[in-house]
Amino acid sequence: MVKRAALLLAMFMIVSRSAGAVSVGAEVFGGLALPVLQPTSDQGTKFGVRLPVRLIPMISAEPFFVRSNLGDKTETLGGLTYVRNGGKFTGYGLNVKFGGVSAPGLGFFPYAGVGSYKFERTGAADETDVGYDLGLGLQLSPAPKFAISLRGELDALVTGSTSRKFADVTVGVSYNFLSLP
Repeated sequence: MVKRAALLLAMFMIVSRSAGAVSVGAEVFGGLALPVLQPTSDQGTKFGVRLPVRLIPMISAEPFFVRSNLGDKTETLGGLTYVRNGGKFTGYGLNVKFGGVSAPGLGFFPYAGVGSYKFERTGAADETDVGYDLGLGLQLSPAPKFAISLRGELDALVTGSTSRKFADVTVGVSYNFLSLP
């Protein structure tokens, strides 16, 4: 997985260089993962890293890695109460972020992406599936190379004929370490 991520980043840097990219950076983020219509998991945490590469002035590609730990759920069946492990998922993929509306130091942007996710839960078989995300973000840049972002996102992890859906809210801090003319 690390080799794939390094190869993907190198490819984006080459493509962005030829397209006249503005910047390449790194963002760490964390927040809440809220399962939607999933009675077997409760609210949990989500964290990860994104590597935004601006390809052209209004479009950025963001390779990402994410991990989420979902909360345990208490269930009662036949008069017996037990705690069910909420599970966790890890994933990596690519988001495309569109320029959206912006003002000096402030930006509002939509984004969408696709990735590969692995869902693990104690007592159940691991699932590796394709997932899709769609979201809106707000970015504040207090200094030229630094930014703080707030994102709201909907995720759908396809699991055969059904899917696992999540609503996420994350806050991230980014630094642009390479600026191209």
